[in-house]
Amino acid sequence: MTEHDDHARRSYWTEQMERGYEMVEQLMAFPVEECGEAFASIQEAAESSSVKMLFSDSKIAGDLDRVFYLRESLIEDVLAIAREMNGRGWILKIEDGYRSVEMQGALVRKPAVFDAVLEKCIWEDGGQLPSEEFVFRRAIVMVANLPKIGTHMSGSAIDISVFDRDTGHEVWRGGPYLEVSEKTPMRSPFISEAELQNRLAITSIMESHGFMHFPFEFWHFNKGDAGDHILNGKSEPARFGAVHWNRETNEVTPVSNPLDPLNPLTVIKQEIAAAMERAESRHQQADAS
Repeated sequence: MTEHDDHARRSYWTEQMERGYEMVEQLMAFPVEECGEAFASIQEAAESSSVKMLFSDSKIAGDLDRVFYLRESLIEDVLAIAREMNGRGWILKIEDGYRSVEMQGALVRKPAVFDAVLEKCIWEDGGQLPSEEFVFRRAIVMVANLPKIGTHMSGSAIDISVFDRDTGHEVWRGGPYLEVSEKTPMRSPFISEAELQNRLAITSIMESHGFMHFPFEFWHFNKGDAGDHILNGKSEPARFGAVHWNRETNEVTPVSNPLDPLNPLTVIKQEIAAAMERAESRHQQADAS
């Protein structure tokens, strides 16, 4: 990569992250009137239908299993999306669904995730270790460090991949699920035309059933929440906000302080130090090998 290419990539990344933060500010201010709708299992609905779907078997953070549940009124939309993809010779894979605030907070601190965020911040800052305030700002956009802006915590978002039904190969979008780079924004100029067309074709199917794409992550789609309303220019309050979900009773309770960070600045500072120690350990092991 030439110095010019690296500068172009860094400039684009900074522009996208700042646009992302502008959207975060809109999300924080947008009115939500939680409707109290219960949850339903995407996996159970798929199994009881003729729809072919896949589900991730990875952990979200530590030993926490992914929760393939959404608000119950959204389930039929997901099945319709999967059915349409099947008709095209594709299989919809659900990478993630609902996340509790505890899961989301743990995801921000997950070493693989936080290290990627910090590495990107260092790269963006020209190789310098950035301030915790800067990392905090980027973490809000990249990993939703506030309940109010994280639509997974509203039970209204899914992360997806798509596979070819005949070959079993992923319909390639320029990077895998959770790609953290200048390729991550939906319309990144750093992917091929074929990869962009795959993204747009998938997005067209998702949005035809009301699931809007998050402009800064090519795998994330949501419906019925503040993000959906902002992207569609709807002024009325959103129905779905961040909630605590009781799996046994299927009751939801709004998060009482959705604007409180899941990981405040003091925690981000600690995580930066831990990430730098991990990086130093990796360098030492590389030098010794």
